[in-house]
Formats: sequence, C-alpha cells, structure tokens
Amino acid sequence: MAKVTGLEGVVAAETDIGLVDGAQGRLVYRGYAARELAIRYGFEEAAYLLWYGELPERKQLEELREKLAAGRVLTPDLRRLLDAMPPNTPLMNVLEAAVAALTDETTAWPPTVEQAIRLTGLLPVIIAYRHHQSNGTAWPEETQEKEHAAHYLYLLTGRPAQPAHVRALSAYLVLAMEHGLNASTFAARVVASTESDLHSAVAAAIGAMKGPLHGGAPAGVVRLLEEIGTKERAETALREKLERGERLMGFGHRVYKTLDPRAEALRAVAAELAGDDPWLDLARHAELVAVRLLEEYKPGRKLRTNVEFYAAAVMRAVRMPAELFTPTFTAARVVGWTAHVLEQAGHNRIFRPQSVYTGPMPAEADAGE
Repeated sequence: MAKVTGLEGVVAAETDIGLVDGAQGRLVYRGYAARELAIRYGFEEAAYLLWYGELPERKQLEELREKLAAGRVLTPDLRRLLDAMPPNTPLMNVLEAAVAALTDETTAWPPTVEQAIRLTGLLPVIIAYRHHQSNGTAWPEETQEKEHAAHYLYLLTGRPAQPAHVRALSAYLVLAMEHGLNASTFAARVVASTESDLHSAVAAAIGAMKGPLHGGAPAGVVRLLEEIGTKERAETALREKLERGERLMGFGHRVYKTLDPRAEALRAVAAELAGDDPWLDLARHAELVAVRLLEEYKPGRKLRTNVEFYAAAVMRAVRMPAELFTPTFTAARVVGWTAHVLEQAGHNRIFRPQSVYTGPMPAEADAGE
C-alpha cells in the first residue's frame, strides 16, 4: 500500500464550494474569483454565496443581515461559561470550548444553514466579550449596526468604525472564509461524516486552526512593518535584513507559485484606502521595495507577496490587537467550515482511511514445542 505522508495530493472529497489553484494563482468560490468578491462585495454577500450557492438579491441580503444580528446573543448560560474560564485560558481554547458547549438537542444531525448563520453571528461576540474580560474594559452598549465587519469593530472598541476600516476588514474576512480542504476544514468534514452535530465539527476545526502550522497569526509581518516605520526607511531596513540573511515575512507561499490571489485582492483594497490610512500606505510602499530587493538578492526565486503580508497590514490598520489575529481568522473561516459541513451532510460517507502498521508483532510459538 502506497504511503502518502500528510495525505498531500490525496483527493478526499469532491466539492462545489471552493477551488485553490496554486499553479495558476487562483482562488474560486462557487464560480466566482475570490479577489473580485472581496473587492466588489461584502462579507454577507460572500457568505450567502458559500452557504446557498448564489449571490443574494437585495431582499435576501437584508434577511441574512437580520439573521446574523439575531445570532449575536450572549445568553446568561454562555456568559456564565465565559466568566468561569480561567483568565489565562488562550482565546482560541475559549472559542473551542464555547462552541462545543452550544451543542444541544436543537443542533443535532442533520446540520442546517440556520445553525451556520447563528454560529457565524455569534463568534465575533464571543471573541469581543472575552477580549474585554481579559483587558478589564467595559462591554459596549447595544448598537443597531447590522453590517458584520462594522459590528465586530464596534464590539471591540465601543465606537462606530471608520468606513475605511470596515471596508478593509470586510475584504479580509471574505478572503479568509474559504481555502479548500485545509487541515481545519478537513477536520470539520471528518467529524461531520460521523453524523455528529455542526457545532462539534466547528469545535474540531477550531482545534486544528489554533495549531501554529495552520492558523498562526501574521504577527511577523507586523513586526517587520513596525521596524520599517516610515517610507523613507523602507529600503535601508529591508536591505539590512537581506544582507544579514534574514527572511522577509509575508513573501513566498507553499501552495501558490504565482502571486497569492488573496494578497492581490487585499493589495487592491489597500491601494484604494491608502490615502485614508497611513499604515496601509506604508505597507503598499514596503511591498514594492521588498519585491524589488528580493529579485536583486534572490534572483529567480519569485518570492511574491502572500496573504499574510496584507492581512497583517489590514489588521494593524483597523487597530486589531495581535492576540485577536487568529480568532478573527476563525470568525471568517467559520463560513467555509459550515458550508463544507452542510455539503458533507448532503452526500455523507464516513471518513475511514487505513494506516500502515509498523510496530512489532506478537512472538510466534516455537514450532518444536
């Protein structure tokens, strides 16, 4: 039996949800380029597309916004659970436990899109509530804000978000919500294939996401940009790093052999908003300098900008604390996870791969005794 370490290249499912084409640098959501969705549409439209298979009409969009808003409820039981968790519990562990605790008789198999919508609406609330808990800051008053990205930013700061920040975060959330059969999505589909509930599948996905090889935050890019500081220092700072043989964080990608399409989309949004935010303006300039210097120092390597570079730029621009990077990634990816769980349930077969035993065998009795 052939052994494939890490299942790399093994086809484990057929899907209509998303395509990751590393060779051509394409990311497709149900027939639409993710880049175009991020630039032309908002979080709700892209989420509707992944859940329902088509872009929403105006009425459908408003109905989805109402349903997401209805899901943003911290029940007394959920508050007690969050309050009872030790202060040093990492936020991703809090999310994992909270989502698993939401499971009850109303969330049994088969999963529904209504469950997916409620959970998607609730995750940013859990993140923001725990963030305020950890920092000893006040939970903000109720708001009538319906837009998903704007509501999340309001919960974190207690102030209406700047339109440029809402636009940038929304684009990031769209580009982070789906990326093929990655480790966390595979985990969700495996759990769903046992006919366990949607919340358990998502809790398993969060468990995979918090691993540093999968959902590691782009904090290294933030540190790089902070070291650069100003446009005037960009070439000197980057050249010094390359002279010392250091890696420039945010460049190169394991899957994409061309420009990461997610980075391309976030770059377009950053260029559109750069005049409104000096951090995005710095990131755009630093990228141009870095690409030129990488070609000079590492000719032929084609180390293009990856999504972490502009994800870091966007997160820093919207004043997102570094400890919220991976949880925010999770709040976006829950759309893809739930879409895959729903698809798995539609034509389910339990995942049951085989393994190759390499341990010792029992000693055989001596034939002469």
